[in-house]
Amino acid sequence: MDVIQRSHIAPFTLGLCTGLILFLNSFPRYLFNSASLSPSATVLLSSMEPGRLDKKARVLESEVDDKKWVHDSSVDHKGRRPLRASTGVWKASFFIIAIEFSERLSYFGLDSNLIIYLTKVLHQEVKTAAKNVNYWSGVTTMMPLLGGFIADAYLGRFSTVLFSSLIYLAGLILLTLSQLVPSLKPCNPETCHRSLRLHELVFLVAMYLISVGTGGHKPSLESFGADQFDDDDAEERKKKMSYFNWWNFGLCCGLLLGVTVVVYIQDKVSWGAADILLTSVMGVSLVIFYLGKPFYRYQVPSGSPLTPMLRVLVAAVAKRHLPHPSDAGELHEVPKSQKSDKRLLSHTNQLRFLDKAAIIEHTEDESALAAEELNQWRLATVTQVEEAKLVLSMVPIWLVSLPFGMCVAQAPTFFIKQGSIMDRRLGGSSFEIPPASIYSLGAMGMIISVCFYEKILVPFLRRATGDERGISILRRIGIGMVFSVLAMIVAAIVESKRLKAAQGEQANAVSMSVFWLAPQFTILGVGDGFALVGLQEYFYDQVPDNMRSLGIAFYLSVIGASNFLSSLLITAADHLTEKGGRAGWFAKDLNKSRLDLFYWLLAVIDAVSLCGYVYLACRYSYKTVQRKNGSPKALTSLKKMDGESGMSSDVSTV
Repeated sequence: MDVIQRSHIAPFTLGLCTGLILFLNSFPRYLFNSASLSPSATVLLSSMEPGRLDKKARVLESEVDDKKWVHDSSVDHKGRRPLRASTGVWKASFFIIAIEFSERLSYFGLDSNLIIYLTKVLHQEVKTAAKNVNYWSGVTTMMPLLGGFIADAYLGRFSTVLFSSLIYLAGLILLTLSQLVPSLKPCNPETCHRSLRLHELVFLVAMYLISVGTGGHKPSLESFGADQFDDDDAEERKKKMSYFNWWNFGLCCGLLLGVTVVVYIQDKVSWGAADILLTSVMGVSLVIFYLGKPFYRYQVPSGSPLTPMLRVLVAAVAKRHLPHPSDAGELHEVPKSQKSDKRLLSHTNQLRFLDKAAIIEHTEDESALAAEELNQWRLATVTQVEEAKLVLSMVPIWLVSLPFGMCVAQAPTFFIKQGSIMDRRLGGSSFEIPPASIYSLGAMGMIISVCFYEKILVPFLRRATGDERGISILRRIGIGMVFSVLAMIVAAIVESKRLKAAQGEQANAVSMSVFWLAPQFTILGVGDGFALVGLQEYFYDQVPDNMRSLGIAFYLSVIGASNFLSSLLITAADHLTEKGGRAGWFAKDLNKSRLDLFYWLLAVIDAVSLCGYVYLACRYSYKTVQRKNGSPKALTSLKKMDGESGMSSDVSTV
């Protein structure tokens, strides 16, 4: 009997103990650890009444559970709400930065030595080659406007990166074939007795295929990388500010290898060997990018981002005779009770004419009001109006940034050509540095400035000002513009010294060391670390959320339009200075040109533009987002349960 009783008691005791262990293991231990809760939840926990413990525990458990998920409009690779721990942030960004590294390796390996290829292999004049480089660079950096629009409106960023990278790879393959196939290979017409026309045609088709590929790849990839960080999460928001710095660090590493290793292979081995290397690296990085698919967060395209802005303009014009309401709160906005992942913007007082698009005409007639709300061409929300304001406010900043881009455009053209006719020996040895490799000093300057900014300047300013950004975006850009003015002044002084040396030596290549160009490359590189990175962050951060790829395209178009303006300025200056039988500023022989005067002209234009930029930056209003604190669902329900607990509102303006 005793044995029988034990046989029944043992399983019962074992089951009871097992159940107790499972219960304790699954019980929300964070209830007894306030460090794991948000401040508002901790206040609420301290004021709990025993009779309401279970109900509030479930709500708090829901709050913590919601933090596991990303609450913006992104999805994972299966179309579900992304899990925060397994998607996005640096684990996804490393795949993205890897393909950016290889793309920049290819781009700068081609771009930095392009003027040498055009003058030495295709036998073009210096000014013609400089203009052709500017045209190609201009097209390459303007194409992202189309690629960014397609990514935001139709394909999505991941698909656009994938398809455009395949086009880019096709361009590299064709470029490789133009160097390896006997009938397409370049040769000296005097020795091989055939024209360079066929090779030139295939070469240009390949280069412009790379331009088209860059048009989709560049804006989509950078914005896709930034999409991996949730703006509504404080920690991820800080990481996102660092993302643009480390993105450019990877970019500079690709640039550095492109203008040293790749350029050396082009000069000392063969152009074909360099093309094979670039094609292989791009193909491998494309595979790596695709392998990161499960870790990415994806933004679903929502149609043309330009249509809502057009609706705002039409509605504002249609209601232009209506007076502005005395209280901005009377303007139409999406009700807070309406569930949406779209971030709402706060009202600003700039460009107030557009506010008329959000004026409600029929406030007393409910049926007319309902019909008005359905007509999006007649009534817009405050958020849509503010988004239109953001884009229009960017136009002046874009315009005054163009002279800075014109200064940047000189590095891969005239700076490189100057280096080609200077003493490029390293020390006292016979080893000669390829002309384009001096461009690496600009990359090192940019790497130094980015690391200094990220690791020293920003942490110091965060502690000093209490601002999580440390320094405003537009202030960062302005600092970079100051460096670009200094770079042009130094370039003018150095070129003047080089011309004096050339007149004294009466030789094509002067004995002056190429390292005299180091200061202008380095200063310009440091300026890029501030201005270019700042422009990237500005155009990504300040555009509407559904225009992020187009935002990066706007940044790239600054460089593209600047290249075209640089070519136009070269043509105009050449035409004006050649009058009266003079040699002009851009003679076929660089030793008889006056690039020093051209650099002084650019310095003056850039300085005047900088004054206009400072004026606009001081009056600029940044995007103001109504930020959610914590989990929308959990905090709202907690607020309803205990309104007197002192909990903060679920929405705050930042």
